[in-house]
Amino acid sequence: MPDPHAVLTVHKSISRRYFLNLGVAGAAAWALSPLAARGDEPDPLAVELAKLEYLTKWDDFQLVERGDPLPYTHPLEKLQEVGLTRESWKLEVVSDPEFPAKLEHPLSREAGTALDWTGLMKLAETKAVRYLKVMTCNNGVSPLGMGLWEGVPLRDVIWLAKPTENVRRVFYYGYHNDAPKQIFRSSLPIGRVLEDPPGEYPVLLCYKLNGEFLDGKRGGPVRMLVPEAYGFKSVKWLIRVVLTNSPFGNDTYANGNNDVDSGLKTNARLLSRPFKVKPGQAIPVTGLAQVGTSGLQKVQYVITPQEPAWPADDPWFTKADWKDAQVLAPPEQWGGGLPGPLPSGTLGIDPQSGKPTTWPLRHSIVHWAALVPGLPAGKYDLRCRTIDTAGHAQPMPRPFLKSGGNAIHSLPLIVEEA
Repeated sequence: MPDPHAVLTVHKSISRRYFLNLGVAGAAAWALSPLAARGDEPDPLAVELAKLEYLTKWDDFQLVERGDPLPYTHPLEKLQEVGLTRESWKLEVVSDPEFPAKLEHPLSREAGTALDWTGLMKLAETKAVRYLKVMTCNNGVSPLGMGLWEGVPLRDVIWLAKPTENVRRVFYYGYHNDAPKQIFRSSLPIGRVLEDPPGEYPVLLCYKLNGEFLDGKRGGPVRMLVPEAYGFKSVKWLIRVVLTNSPFGNDTYANGNNDVDSGLKTNARLLSRPFKVKPGQAIPVTGLAQVGTSGLQKVQYVITPQEPAWPADDPWFTKADWKDAQVLAPPEQWGGGLPGPLPSGTLGIDPQSGKPTTWPLRHSIVHWAALVPGLPAGKYDLRCRTIDTAGHAQPMPRPFLKSGGNAIHSLPLIVEEA
């Protein structure tokens, strides 16, 4: 189990600088913050959210796993047999027998043409791509972690199979114990794989996380990585790619009434606030925001009395007096076990300065903070939300369940004399 104090370190350092830069009032507020008290245990929500540093250490990544037994837990002999070691891994790129695509050079185990690890690393010498991506479960309440991922664009491997016509989608599969009921699969339109929309990163055959080769626990030796998507699109233990003329997806996640084509949503979460303060005392608040497909313009907070209850006909608090928080600057050190700045050639990072070319970066996370003016005695609710680059306030423009969580986050706050 990750050490909650260890994973709070990055957020604590960033937040402390913010409040101390505000002068006397900020320094006094920082002293009230739960993050400033070394001996206090963080609340459960803080423990969960703090696992998401700018870059999350391997052991702090939260996992959503499938398989009985979990594929990476097999003995080494079995892992080698099924291709889950780097030495034995092979990837097929073949046609769908039900809806055939035309391929002039299928990559198959049977024909001895499947792509092996040596071939993938040869491609990586000239085609390797790396970028930052937050990993989030479609139905989760908080991100699982953010990493610096590296791989070869899927399109470069697909072209090795020489497709010529009748290709509408890409189906792909991870190893799941050769048990039909355990098969986990996902899909993408061929257009998304072959051509990146403006400002988007390529879909990867991913083999590294934070500079280290993937182990089995994190989907290695090779997993799919879809930058704008929720985690179920980034299938682990990748062994097979099927080019199909079917116009429909085959995603396992569709079986749970999920929207399998919804990109990452932009949303904010509260991380730290004092549970109780004195009347008139400034209140330090910090949090994290996930920057989704629609980008991030600002983070806002609002504090409302618990009584009377907020009108039921305004469930998204559109009429509340929202205030702007400050989105904090990118870090000098990104963490995650990397010894220094991000490696040269990381997409979205200026090669000269080592800083992001834009901020915030889409499909990543940011830290935010606010110093809230003191309040009269009473019981309150503290909420936060994002405003995306099109001006939509969370949970808009996609407020629906099963397409990614983005409900407005709320925590109680008590203002009273000691």
